[in-house]
Amino acid sequence: MRGGSLRSRLTILVTAAVAVAIVLCAALSWLVLQDRLIRQLDQTILEPESDKDREFLVKACSPEGSPQQFHDSATLLYSDGRTCSIGPPVVATQEDMAAVEHPLPDAIFRNGVNRVGKPVRVVTTNFAPGVAVLEARPFYHVNATLRDTALALGTISALGVLGAAWAGLTISRTALRPVQQLTKAVEHIAQTEDLDTRIPVEGSDEIARLSSSFNAMTAALAGSRERQRQLVGDAGHELRTPLTTLRTNIDLLLRSEQTGRSLDPGAKERLLVNVKAQFAELSTLVADLLQLARGDHDHEPHVELGFHEVVTAAVERARLRGADVVTELGPWYVVGSAASLERAVLNLIDNAAKFSPGGRVEVRLDGGRLTVRDHGPGLNEDELPHVFERFWRSPSARALPGSGLGLAIVAQAVAEAGGQVRLANAPGGGAVATMDLPGTPMRNSESDKSR
Repeated sequence: MRGGSLRSRLTILVTAAVAVAIVLCAALSWLVLQDRLIRQLDQTILEPESDKDREFLVKACSPEGSPQQFHDSATLLYSDGRTCSIGPPVVATQEDMAAVEHPLPDAIFRNGVNRVGKPVRVVTTNFAPGVAVLEARPFYHVNATLRDTALALGTISALGVLGAAWAGLTISRTALRPVQQLTKAVEHIAQTEDLDTRIPVEGSDEIARLSSSFNAMTAALAGSRERQRQLVGDAGHELRTPLTTLRTNIDLLLRSEQTGRSLDPGAKERLLVNVKAQFAELSTLVADLLQLARGDHDHEPHVELGFHEVVTAAVERARLRGADVVTELGPWYVVGSAASLERAVLNLIDNAAKFSPGGRVEVRLDGGRLTVRDHGPGLNEDELPHVFERFWRSPSARALPGSGLGLAIVAQAVAEAGGQVRLANAPGGGAVATMDLPGTPMRNSESDKSR
């Protein structure tokens, strides 16, 4: 069965289950009918006899009487083993001898045969002291009824099995139609790489949930591929400028050396400084691209750490770069990557220092909320929704150094830690970045001890 298709296996299982149920019901019906017929025959045999019946039985078995042949039979069994019968005599057994001497509380019911070999139903009771009577009725009509019933039930069972096979095939076709659609869609995507393929979702059962999950998966893959294309396109566009500048400056240096016309020392120094700046910009851009490219594939372990300690480390690095950072940090413990979170905080501080006069930045951590405020010109309201997009730069900041990826890296790191980040204009001027991270003011081990 494992080698067949899912439809054939489901059809066989449904057919087998229904067939077993039909056969069991037919067998149970036959057994119940057999029990009822035998009980009815026993009741017929046990019907009270009249005094005339008893006198006739005694006279018939007396020495001067002459036994007569009847369709039904009754046999008197004496303690010495003698028998006298009216009708076809019944073969007595040791079980019948128990009713000769002592009356039994219940009659003895059994199947037996008469002297001519015909099957009969026998009921043995105590007739008188030292005498038992074996009353018998022919069994052929019961057997005939059971035989006809078995034939009818067998025919019905066969038709039921055929109907079950048809029903199983119909059910499997109907139940597996969404699976077939899903299979065709997967095969189509595997052949064409068309991630825009969608499966119609009908109902709310497991198949519908599977279809919805598949559609969500293909939509996520399509979005990921589109973001990848956009990242590659934007990266190529951003790399083109420093590479073009580097090639132009290096060409000037090579031409001056090849033609023997040396550049003015001042011009040459400016040219080399420009080359160095372009290399620095290119290095920053490549590092930011690598940081973003890690995405969900970052396998750096997430552990419990003091976020205030991460912020302190980022502040120290920012101060080495010339930023004037004022801090007010409260304890807060989160689960995340120390390197990613430190990079995110440092990017926020660097971005704020870039626009703040004198590089003055205010950093505050209170109850899991980190705010980084500058005192610069702020942003236009229509620019705020785009600040965390990759390669997006404010028109007023395009002359400043940067790759346009710093805040995108912040958004990615915060999302990995399960938090949220946003940027808004601060009251009184400037901009304020707010980062919210889930956590506790104490380490879990410390909070357990306090309990």
